[in-house]
Amino acid sequence: MIDFLIYSGYFILFVNLVLYTISFFRSEKANVFFVGYLVFAFFVQFGMEVLYHLKKNNLLLVNFFFIGQMILLGLFYRSLFKNNTQKKIVTISILITLMIFVLQFYFDPSQLTKFNLFEITITSLLIVGFALMHFYNMLTEQKEYYFVTIGIIIYMLGATVLFLIGNLSQNLSNEIKYLSWTLNAFLVVVYYLIILLEWKMSLKKKKIIKTQVNTFSELE
Repeated sequence: MIDFLIYSGYFILFVNLVLYTISFFRSEKANVFFVGYLVFAFFVQFGMEVLYHLKKNNLLLVNFFFIGQMILLGLFYRSLFKNNTQKKIVTISILITLMIFVLQFYFDPSQLTKFNLFEITITSLLIVGFALMHFYNMLTEQKEYYFVTIGIIIYMLGATVLFLIGNLSQNLSNEIKYLSWTLNAFLVVVYYLIILLEWKMSLKKKKIIKTQVNTFSELE
């Protein structure tokens, strides 16, 4: 079951990567930072899978993934914000967080090849904070990346809780540990499906607007 969910997640991520990349290069509909995030996520996760099958430690890539995810999604939301104060909050938050991690890795380099729960929690909650800021903005502004934002909030919060449970379950039964990782894999699939839904709804919206413009032009 868990293998099916994991590879389904990879497949949907690849589909998202192709669709959003095409949308960006053909009509520049997709946000460049979000496309960059999808490219980054796909190749890093592919690398983690390769190392796993080679029976090598892939936790260095895991740590790299969570930090990179924070930076790219942070820049993604920063590009959507129109308020300069919000932009500065994102920039300062990312820089401070990166400085904390640099200090942590400097004083304890072994954390680079460990399951760093502190890093996962901080980066995930920071992204949720950016997403909530954008969600608040959408109450009075255009609903850009509405579904993606909902997906990020649900996934990041859910995954953080499951990672905490997974860490605590090391001393518990294998059944509980398996259940936590299965639920996480399921959340990943749901998250990627929501990203796919965002692409479909955005493209449909663009087509409707284009059709209306063409019809209006013909009437003139």
